[in-house]
Amino acid sequence: MKILVVDDERTLVKGIKFNLENEGYAVDSAYDGAAAVELARNVGYDLIILDVMMPELDGREACMRIREFSNVPIIMLTAKSEDSDKLMGFECGADDYLTKPFNLLELKARVRALLRRAGRSQESAVLTAGKLSLNTEERVAVRDGRTIDLTAKEYDLIELLMRNPRRVYSRENLMNIVWGYSYTGDYRTVDVHIRRLREKLEENPATPEHIMTKWGVGYYFKA
Repeated sequence: MKILVVDDERTLVKGIKFNLENEGYAVDSAYDGAAAVELARNVGYDLIILDVMMPELDGREACMRIREFSNVPIIMLTAKSEDSDKLMGFECGADDYLTKPFNLLELKARVRALLRRAGRSQESAVLTAGKLSLNTEERVAVRDGRTIDLTAKEYDLIELLMRNPRRVYSRENLMNIVWGYSYTGDYRTVDVHIRRLREKLEENPATPEHIMTKWGVGYYFKA
């Protein structure tokens, strides 16, 4: 899958590119609307992430020009949250809309959902490990056929771990990815959420089968 990320905030582009490449996508970057249109015309992308406020050509105008020759799925990014701005984005041809600042996990979830809707992905919407399963479209966890009530952060945390089995995440990694770089809480928040997930999802929380600790390093998911 090949994705184009377009934003004049180079640090943001770098972060999005890094996270999407970790998910296995091939990612190109651009920093203005004119470059986005040119790349979209010459490269077969599966999805485009496009900021609204950019030099040369803004995101809405770039989106309309891309729609003249392509039906590639487009997610628009904006610093404005007003409904009128979102409606204008959809009228320009965008498929989805995300307001800054956003959680990278939410962006990746929207990318996966949009690719599935567009028929460009064979990825299953259900993650399964033993008696535990996650429906990533409905954000629902099921154990032994019973739906388990998770908070938004608990769900984000277990989905991240299940999507990347055997990969060890430090508490700092998990804090940055799930809570965001601007979160001011301490790392014990991660430990509390891991404990709650074990209590809800493991048959025996004291001897977990899936949500594992790598002592002195962090946490990982054992499939």
